[in-house]
Formats: sequence, C-alpha cells, structure tokens
Amino acid sequence: MTFSWFLFEFIGTIAFAVSGSMVGLSRRMDIFGVAVLSILTAVGGGILRDILMGVTPPLAFRTPSGLLLPIVTALIVSGLYVKLKVTKKEKIWLGHIYNISDTIGLAAFTVTGAMMGLGGDIAYILPATLGVSTGIGGGILRDLMAQRVPVVLRMDVYAIASLAGGLALCAVWYAGYKEFASWVGFSVVLLLRFGAIHFGWQLYHPRPEGIRKRSSGKC
Repeated sequence: MTFSWFLFEFIGTIAFAVSGSMVGLSRRMDIFGVAVLSILTAVGGGILRDILMGVTPPLAFRTPSGLLLPIVTALIVSGLYVKLKVTKKEKIWLGHIYNISDTIGLAAFTVTGAMMGLGGDIAYILPATLGVSTGIGGGILRDLMAQRVPVVLRMDVYAIASLAGGLALCAVWYAGYKEFASWVGFSVVLLLRFGAIHFGWQLYHPRPEGIRKRSSGKC
C-alpha cells in the first residue's frame, strides 16, 4: 500500500471519528457511548472492506492506532463540546462541522476502498464496490447504534457521490495517471457532497401523481 493510501486512511479515520463523536454527543450519550460511536464510524467501513478482500484480521486490529486514534478523537471532541455555550449560532456551526467531517470521511474512505480493489481482474466493479462499502459502512453502524435512519438512506447524493468518486478514480488509474487517481476520486466525492448540501440536490423520488400535485402546491 502506498503513502497516499495511508494518508487517506488517516484522514478518513479522524474525520469519521469526529462525526461519530458528534452524533453520540447529540444523543446525550456518556463518554463511553461517544467513544463507541467514534470507533464504529472510524473503523466500521474499513473492517467491511478488509473482510470483503479476505484480509484477516482486519487492519484496524493490527496496530494500536486503529482503535486509539478514534478514542483520542472522541475525548478531544467531548472536551471541546463541554466548553460550548449552545446557542442557535453555535448549533448551526456544529451542523457545518458535522457535514464537513462526514463528507471528508466519506471521500477518504471511498479512496482507500477503491485503491484496494485496483489492479485485479475485475476492473471498475470491484474497486467501485469496495469504495462505496468502505465509505458508507461506518456511518451505517453509527446511525443504527444511535437509533436513527442511516444517513445513506436519507441523503440522496451520498452513496451516489461515493460511487462517482470510485469510478472517477478507476478511470484515471486505468488511463495511466496513477499518481493522480486517488486525488481525483477524493475531489469528486467532495464536490458532489458539498454541492448537494449547498444546492439541495436530490435524486428522483417516484410518487403517485396526486401526491406530486399536492406537494407542488405547497409553499
């Protein structure tokens, strides 16, 4: 595995650990619960990726940093959180921080998942699938433990952004520009997710005609 892979793995772990910690704090969990959500979010997707690739034990369990990094992140986020005066303005900023960290984690883990599937006999399908699985796996575990509908099922341009990033990475890689592939994939996910958040992009929602008319008549 290359330096860029370890770099994105590190970035993704911290970013998802932050988002997991923030979900735990929003659910008023104790420090143990916050740490658990931080760990699940940070390593859940990577564990799924490693299992699909036949890597056992998963990489998260091979070095102390795999679990210590999200634990330390959870402690830091919790320490900063108790210093806040929760006003309306700060709630808005907390929402922005969550969206940024979750998007960066999705993009980084999409890259690490896709990179592990490159170079095999199954071009595009395996890397893209691993990218999506790694990107959304930890978030699904986080949301289920927090007793809420997984974000991947609520936000339309989420798994789609991960899939697009994985395919873009593959296209650049197989075109011969291997040194740029990971950064292209990372950038595509970021652009699509931040674009969806800012502009409210949605996929098509199939609905009966009567419901569509009633919805269009609302202010």
